[in-house]
Amino acid sequence: MSQRDNNAEAYWRANKRLLAKLLVIWFVVSYGFGILLFEPLNAIHIGGYPLGYFFAQQGAIYVFVFLIFFYAFRMNALDRKFGVAEKD
Repeated sequence: MSQRDNNAEAYWRANKRLLAKLLVIWFVVSYGFGILLFEPLNAIHIGGYPLGYFFAQQGAIYVFVFLIFFYAFRMNALDRKFGVAEKD
């Protein structure tokens, strides 16, 4: 196996690891906070609204948008690390 193949394999492995972590966060926020922990989170109020309601209606969207930007930032760093970054 050549150095280029090893580099591509390591790049893909790092990408899959990052995706797995972000998907776990996405699942916990959307399914965990929005559905499973809805009632316990409603005991906490933020800005007059129960936290469970906030996560189910709006908070999860904020987390998802953050995850998109975080993924783009981390992938740019991975691209530079493995020498596959786009030219500016």
